[in-house]
Amino acid sequence: MRTIAKKRVVAGVLALSASAFFSLAGAVAQAALPLGHAAPDFKAEAAKGGQPFTFDLAATLAKGPVVLYFYPAAFTSGCTIEARNFAEAIPQYTALGATVVGVSGDDIGTLKRFSESECQGKFAVAADKDGRIMKAYDAAGSISATSAQRISYVITPDGKVIEAYAASSPDRHVAETLQALKTWRTKNPQ
Repeated sequence: MRTIAKKRVVAGVLALSASAFFSLAGAVAQAALPLGHAAPDFKAEAAKGGQPFTFDLAATLAKGPVVLYFYPAAFTSGCTIEARNFAEAIPQYTALGATVVGVSGDDIGTLKRFSESECQGKFAVAADKDGRIMKAYDAAGSISATSAQRISYVITPDGKVIEAYAASSPDRHVAETLQALKTWRTKNPQ
């Protein structure tokens, strides 16, 4: 009797583990724009170092590649880690001629504070209160259309997506986008 009960528990744990794995894999692999796809143009209210301005993707791409990353909400643990990771890597992005901008559904008041503290004034964050940018980039969260999935894009100056990295953990977004930029820059020297 005990052996049968143990087998059922083990089978149940394995089934639960497989279910959790496929749920997580589905969340990580959720939609993103395909590579080579034209990046949708947008303008949005944004802040950098606490100062509001209008972010214009087309104007920024005219200066070089853009790393556009979507994150769920300012001042949450994962989003704070991710913002700090990007802030620490800004010298590497700058050396590659790239601009970093984050996008969330937060209001501009929240983003002014977030851009100053967690982004350390090193890059801009844009407000997408109505979720239109998230929708255009296939980055809207499954729970709310105004809460983003964690997806990072690398967009070349010609407006093409060359990297789309989706993972709920903030840990690899900087490494993945930097690698894509380095590979692109090798073929497209400054």
